[in-house]
Amino acid sequence: MKKKIIGVTALLAAAALAAGAADTAELARQVRAAAFLTAAAADTAELARQVRAAAFLTAAAADTAELARQVRAAETAFAKTMADRDWVAFKAAISAEAVFFGGQGVLRGRDAVAAGWKRFFEGAQAPFSWAPEQVEALESGSLALSSGPVLDPQGKRTSTFQSVWRLEADGIWRIIFDKGCPPCE
Repeated sequence: MKKKIIGVTALLAAAALAAGAADTAELARQVRAAAFLTAAAADTAELARQVRAAAFLTAAAADTAELARQVRAAETAFAKTMADRDWVAFKAAISAEAVFFGGQGVLRGRDAVAAGWKRFFEGAQAPFSWAPEQVEALESGSLALSSGPVLDPQGKRTSTFQSVWRLEADGIWRIIFDKGCPPCE
């Protein structure tokens, strides 16, 4: 297993260089992270998953603007699930370990969140809509925050949402935390 770890670490270092690691300190950080991940891998399938995830994160880390664009697109698509009355697509955008704060208290997990929000998908017209105004991503490419207005059917701002998105192992951005508040200025 030790030879595999060294080989994978070298492979990830090459991937970081190819992806344009900002500087040698960043490259060293990525190699140390790769070594830690590969050492923790229990088997070769897990090791392969970690290599794919690390290579993806290394490539993505180069451009936070691109990461923010990805999350803005994911948030916009997530909001469209409400407009389209597509509860199944709504549920798919939620992380398995998501935490949503709301009028019903804290909802934990994809199934609880989806069940708690199902009532908003009943009827022909969406009871509210939202759109991202601000999106920021970590340089690591692992987390991002989106925030923006929540509007009633007449277009009046009723609150502000804040969602934390996580890039999951399958390469898909999913919501991990969500909370609304009265309109914030």
